[in-house]
Amino acid sequence: MKRTNISTFKLIGLQLDKKTTKEGEQANNDCGYLWQKFEKENFVELIPDKLGDEIYAVYFNYEGNDFKYFSYFIGCKVEINTEAPQGMDSLLIPTENYMKITVKGKMTECIIDAWKVIVNSKIKRTFKYDFEVYDERSKDWNNSEMEIFVATY
Repeated sequence: MKRTNISTFKLIGLQLDKKTTKEGEQANNDCGYLWQKFEKENFVELIPDKLGDEIYAVYFNYEGNDFKYFSYFIGCKVEINTEAPQGMDSLLIPTENYMKITVKGKMTECIIDAWKVIVNSKIKRTFKYDFEVYDERSKDWNNSEMEIFVATY
């Protein structure tokens, strides 16, 4: 884990049309549905003014802690003044302090295991914007690597 500060950036992509919760595996179903839509309809290729090929999955608008309702978004980083095309959403991630956790292993188990560690850790979380970053290293699902950024005080 490494502490870092990240300046404001903008994403364009898809936002879940409702809040979700980890209770009863609801978040797994809702977030999985959004990923399928994002990939099946090739949204990554439709996003204008991308600053890279990384895909961001963002947890935000928490109603408390990890076990309350939250919003979910998938997208790519774009120029700050880029407008979202029709049928897409945008999300502005504010400047924040983060704990960066590098995750390695088999997808999706390594992500689930990493979040279990984060939830049970002593990290002083703000529950504002947490996000995962997927890049070239995460394409091999049997030997994947990606980063999780958790907003901290």
